[in-house]
Amino acid sequence: MEFKDYYKILGVSPNATEKEIKSAFRRLARKHHPDVNPNDPQAEERFKEINEAYEVLSDPEKRKKYDQMRQQYEAWQRAGRPGGQFDWGRWATGGAAGPGGVHVEYVGPEDLGDLFGGFGGFSDFFEQIFGGGPTRTRAQYRPRPRRGRDIEQPIQITLEEAFHGSTRRLRREDGSTLEVRIPRGIDTGKRIRVRGEGMPGVAGGEPGDLYLRVEVVPHPLFERRGDDLYVKVPVDLYTAVLGGEVEVPTIEGKRILLKIPPGTQNGKLFRLRGKGMPKLKKPDERGDMYAEIVVRIPTDLTPEERRLFEQLRDLARRRGRTGG
Repeated sequence: MEFKDYYKILGVSPNATEKEIKSAFRRLARKHHPDVNPNDPQAEERFKEINEAYEVLSDPEKRKKYDQMRQQYEAWQRAGRPGGQFDWGRWATGGAAGPGGVHVEYVGPEDLGDLFGGFGGFSDFFEQIFGGGPTRTRAQYRPRPRRGRDIEQPIQITLEEAFHGSTRRLRREDGSTLEVRIPRGIDTGKRIRVRGEGMPGVAGGEPGDLYLRVEVVPHPLFERRGDDLYVKVPVDLYTAVLGGEVEVPTIEGKRILLKIPPGTQNGKLFRLRGKGMPKLKKPDERGDMYAEIVVRIPTDLTPEERRLFEQLRDLARRRGRTGG
């Protein structure tokens, strides 16, 4: 029969106090509890060992008997195991073991009442040395229904999709597909919640949710700032000086005419009300669009055009000298 080193299992010294034993048990049981490690046989076996070790070391009578046996077992090992195998029989309690199932004492309302409990049966070592189950009031472990974990994954959409609204088809692990609606006006950093598409629940608990974290990819024409859009509008020098009309693109794909007053400066912003993005919670309302004037300076002047520009320059200088 295999000897169980309960002090080593809990990671404490043979001189550990009751408080140290209890603290080590709490820490290890939280780490290896089956609810925390679903479908992990190794964690389940480790949890059994931890519970069994705590069952012995937390009971003064069992610990006393275990310490005496442990001392003799170690002395027998140091002596080179003379006379055959160690005599386990002299330490056996005798009689059949009681109902199976490792148990855990609930030591306080803040501590183990919800998290811990017995799981599985005692080892052969425990059954032979200590007989049946513990005599103190314990509770058999039953996995509590627990909601599955939520999952978050990124999703990229275009600015047009954010404007019009869209859908995405997602593939589940079982091969089936799920269609997710992307609401109008959604922006980077927002999340779309898909109920019940997260991790499965534990012990019959409800599944978690899937959250799609949205990223709106940059647009070649429009810059988004909240619900407003900004667009650069090239304007030739003559229209900027003399005034006129220019076409401005919109996110809908149409173009509108914008009237440019004479003397419009480079960088001037024109506000186009209600031409921005839909508001997420009020999709029938929209932000504004701002058209930024970018004056284009001619670079391929003909000699005649250059001569005319020089005349304009000279006129402007003279007007400046006379104060006109």
